Amino acid sequence: MSADDRKDIERTVQAYFDGLYEGDADRLAEVFHETASLTWAQDGRLESMPLAKWLESVRARPSAKSRGLERDDAILVLDQSGPASAFVKVKCQIPPLHFTDYLNLLKVGGRWVVAQKVFATEVRKSP
Repeated sequence: MSADDRKDIERTVQAYFDGLYEGDADRLAEVFHETASLTWAQDGRLESMPLAKWLESVRARPSAKSRGLERDDAILVLDQSGPASAFVKVKCQIPPLHFTDYLNLLKVGGRWVVAQKVFATEVRKSP
């Protein structure tokens, strides 16, 4: 992995974290490829949501920042498998929801974008 690619991937993921925390759907839209979708398992079924629908839900909910919620996001794993593909495992939260996101990134048109997001959610009670 080149140092430039790593920086660009990290910058993309940081924009993702900032967009999530601030509830900035436009910023999130810049990070994702327009054909991206979000996928998760629920009640033993695979669920999927197109990017546009998810962005609508981000716009409709109060942001974690506006609610004064604690921010805790980090890159856990970053693996670049080729010059145009990477996998990034991250953690983030909108308490009481804590997420593990698996972001599959592709370098398209010279920039890194999220092509697919697969995630898991855990509800944690406050101590």
